[in-house]
Amino acid sequence: MFMAKYSIKELKRVANLIRQDIIMMLARAGSGHPAGSLGMADIFTILYFQILQHTPHQPNSPLRDRLVLSNGHICPVLYATLARAGYFPLIELKNLRKINSRLQGHPHNLSLPGVETSSGPLGQGISQSLGMALAGKIDKKNYRVFCITSDAEHNEGQSWEAVMLANKYKLNNLINIVDVNGIQIDGNTCDIMPLGSLKQKYQAFGWKVLEMPGHDYAQIIRTLRIAKSSKKQPVVILAKTIPGKGVTFMENKYEWHGKAPNVRETALALEELQQAK
Repeated sequence: MFMAKYSIKELKRVANLIRQDIIMMLARAGSGHPAGSLGMADIFTILYFQILQHTPHQPNSPLRDRLVLSNGHICPVLYATLARAGYFPLIELKNLRKINSRLQGHPHNLSLPGVETSSGPLGQGISQSLGMALAGKIDKKNYRVFCITSDAEHNEGQSWEAVMLANKYKLNNLINIVDVNGIQIDGNTCDIMPLGSLKQKYQAFGWKVLEMPGHDYAQIIRTLRIAKSSKKQPVVILAKTIPGKGVTFMENKYEWHGKAPNVRETALALEELQQAK
């Protein structure tokens, strides 16, 4: 199975390109979600170019690791990463949110290679991932299921039902990566619906809890490798990220949760990213 052996320097270069892709995609579309997409670029890059077992020219290989994007509104980072990994041509990124495009505003798994599930309503991804992980156990397969969730979607009761069931079946092939960026569309999560301690909650539900900074490459790689070695229980990784990471005027501002940059903002964002290469 494909496993790119990129150095940290090379991984950072790819993540920077992905961030530029995201800005250009959203600018062309005139809509979309930059904050979470930019904030997760480092983790997505490391997953697809260092951690996941996958083969871009065989996207449906039964041996592949599965990645489920529960918070589907950050699909620009998924699309850009898949394109950079070779799943489809980069030029197709310009079609984000266009009529008849394969790159819809939320992923559609029958449209694009590498997209495992369709999304829309938040809070569904853990349940979908649980089903895949349980199927892997029943079929005696060795693949792992990586679920990407947002902190705010843990407001949904559906999430906690799945968390409880994953512990019942001791799904050590399930890894949930929570993007703890502290924002949602209406404001900061601590104001909209305080989540308390996600660490304590997941521990109470029987999960192994790991924490990591979402932009420290060595720590991300180390934490993901520890998660993959779990033998007894499902794993949750609480990843502290900066929404809008890499574009100074977007960072840590919930207003950029779901707003595309205008022409001037696009130019400023791209200039900053290109200078950071």
